[in-house]
Amino acid sequence: MSRYTILLGGELVRTPALDRQIAGTRFIAADSGIRHAETLGIVPELWVGDFDSAPPDLPDHLASVPTQKFPADKDSTDGELAVDIALEQGATALVLAGAFGGARADHAFLHLALALRLAEAGTEVLLTSGTQEGRPLLHRKTTVFDYSDGTLFSILGFSELTGLTVHGAKWPLEAVRVPFGSSLTMSNEVRGRLGVGLEQGRALLVAHPLTSKEG
Repeated sequence: MSRYTILLGGELVRTPALDRQIAGTRFIAADSGIRHAETLGIVPELWVGDFDSAPPDLPDHLASVPTQKFPADKDSTDGELAVDIALEQGATALVLAGAFGGARADHAFLHLALALRLAEAGTEVLLTSGTQEGRPLLHRKTTVFDYSDGTLFSILGFSELTGLTVHGAKWPLEAVRVPFGSSLTMSNEVRGRLGVGLEQGRALLVAHPLTSKEG
């Protein structure tokens, strides 16, 4: 498996869990995402984008990273371009680091939708800010998650969901229909071994591991 971490422009906090998730991956930075390289103590192999939000005064070891520049007037975001390059190089699993928050809510939404599209095409995807994580849920498949008791999580539906089953949670569900835009699947808690199954629809689980009652 060829694993890549894409450094995006959203918020990122370095945590032991994040260090484990990116260990052994190759790194590509998308425009302002280069600033996270210093936080993570890594040097990307490539820095891509139109560089309209590139941070000033980078340390020499980051300023000298090879670049691939794109015009400002383009049909893809810098993050999507970085993902495309990783896929062209054979990536089969991606960590989208810095996928949440930041100054651009539209970019954060795109990262969520992009992760769903990638997962449906067979690429393993994790979105992370270090303190919250997003994982696509594939229909007709049950996914088991290794989160501690008390971990807060929500299931974000990008369409109507049918046959949604949630086990190992404070509020379990059994093959329910969830209308698009419903808040039914917001703010649940892990109780035991969390498993989520989905018959039809597009959804993404967002978890906050550091809110676990075990600390």
